[in-house]
Amino acid sequence: MPSSSSSHMDNIPSTPGKFKTEKSMFNPNRLRLHTPLAKLTFYSFVFLGLILVFFFKSPSATSSTSQYPSSDLSRRSLKTSSWGGPSWEKRVRSSARIRSRNGLSVLVTGAAGFVGTHVSVALKRRGDGVLGIDNFNDYYDPSLKRARQALLERSGIYIVEGDINDDVLLKKLFEIVPFSHVMHLAAQAGVRYAMQNPSSYVHSNIAGFVNLLEICKNANPQPAIVWASSSSVYGLNTKVPFSEKDRTDQPASLYAATKKAGEEIAHTYNHIYGLSLTGLRFFTVYGPWGRPDMAYFFFTRDILKGKSIPVFEAANHGTVARDFTYIDDIVKGCLGALDTAEKSTGTGGKKRGPAQLRVFNLGNTSPVPVSDLVGFLERLLKVKAKRMVMKLPRNGDVQFTHANISYARREFGYKPTTDLQTGLKKFVRWYVSYYGSGKKSDQ
Repeated sequence: MPSSSSSHMDNIPSTPGKFKTEKSMFNPNRLRLHTPLAKLTFYSFVFLGLILVFFFKSPSATSSTSQYPSSDLSRRSLKTSSWGGPSWEKRVRSSARIRSRNGLSVLVTGAAGFVGTHVSVALKRRGDGVLGIDNFNDYYDPSLKRARQALLERSGIYIVEGDINDDVLLKKLFEIVPFSHVMHLAAQAGVRYAMQNPSSYVHSNIAGFVNLLEICKNANPQPAIVWASSSSVYGLNTKVPFSEKDRTDQPASLYAATKKAGEEIAHTYNHIYGLSLTGLRFFTVYGPWGRPDMAYFFFTRDILKGKSIPVFEAANHGTVARDFTYIDDIVKGCLGALDTAEKSTGTGGKKRGPAQLRVFNLGNTSPVPVSDLVGFLERLLKVKAKRMVMKLPRNGDVQFTHANISYARREFGYKPTTDLQTGLKKFVRWYVSYYGSGKKSDQ
C-alpha cells in the first residue's frame, strides 16, 4: 500500500506544468543582478515559479485517488457518510442524554476502537450521556469495529461516522450537545506501521488532535478533555519503573513522537486557552474485543492455526517484557480521570484563569516477559506454540515497559486488580467465542 503511494508521488515532476524559463532570460551577460530593476525581475520570476509549483502540487490540483492508493483513503479523506437533518440530530441528542444525577455528557472519539468501546459502555452503564465518533479506517479489520459498533448500539450509544479532522462535523456536534467532557481516544495506533505509512500518524495524532482542540477552545462551555497518550513516550529511557517525571524526549518510534507532540500541544492549549487537559499514558492494553495488531492477539490466532510466532529477545539474549494492563483496569483509570477533571476556564476562546493540566501512567506495575505470555497462551489454548526466537528489530519497539502508578493512585484511587493470567483467560474465552475456528481473523 505505501509503496504505491510513493510511486505516485515519484511521478510528480519537481516543477510541474508548462512554465519554462528561457536560458537567455537569465544570461549573466545580458542581465546582471546589480541593479534594482534586474533584481526585481529575477525575484518576480522566482516567486511566480514557486506559486506554480505550489498550485500544481496542492491537493486541490490533483484528485485524491491519484495521490493516495484506495486502501489509504479511509485514513486520509474527510468524507463521511451522510449526516444532518432532524432524525440524525435526534439520535445524537438521545445518545448524549444524561440519565443520572450529576452525570457527565461525554463525546468519545475513536468510540469503535478497543478502549473506546469499553469506556463508552462503562460510561453509559452508570448513566452518563455518551456520543461516539469514529472514521472506521482499515488499519485493521473494519468488521471488528462494526461488531463493536453493534455492541454499543445495543447499549443505546450512537457512533457518528466521521473524521476528527472534519471541523464542520465537530462544530455541528457541539452545537447540538453542550458536552461537559471529551474522551479523546481516536488515533493512528501501532509502532511498526509508522515505517509503512508515516503520514497517517501526523494526520490523526497531530492534525486531528489540534482540530479537536480548536473546536473545544471555541465551544461554550469549553469541555474538560481527557486524552490517550502512550507509554511509548518514554522511548529510550532506561530508568524503571517509568515515572511521569522522567525524560520523554527520546522517542524510539514515530508513533511515540506524535504522542509526545500531543502532550506538548496539550500544554500549549492549556496555557493559552484555559482548556482542562489530562493525558493518559496507557501501558500495553489487552483483553476482549482487542486490537488484532497486538502481539497477544495475533499470537493467539497463529498458535491456533499452527503457524510460527516471533518471540523477540534483546541484545545478548536480553529479556523483552511488557507491563500488560487489562482493559477493565484501563477503563477504571479513564473514568477516574474524567471524574476528577476540573472545568476548563476559557470562554469564547479566551482564557479566564489557570486550568488543570495533568499526565498519568495507567499500567499494571508488573512487567511480564513476552516468553511467559506465550507460555500462558499455550496452556489456555492447549496448543504448543511454534516459537521463532528473533532479535528485537530496530523498528520502534523497546525492550521493556514498567509503570509507576503512584500519581494516579493518589489522585483518583487507581488500582489495577487483574493479573496477566486472569486477563488472558478472559481474552481467550472471548476470542474463541467470536472467531470460532479463527477464519474471521484472516480478514
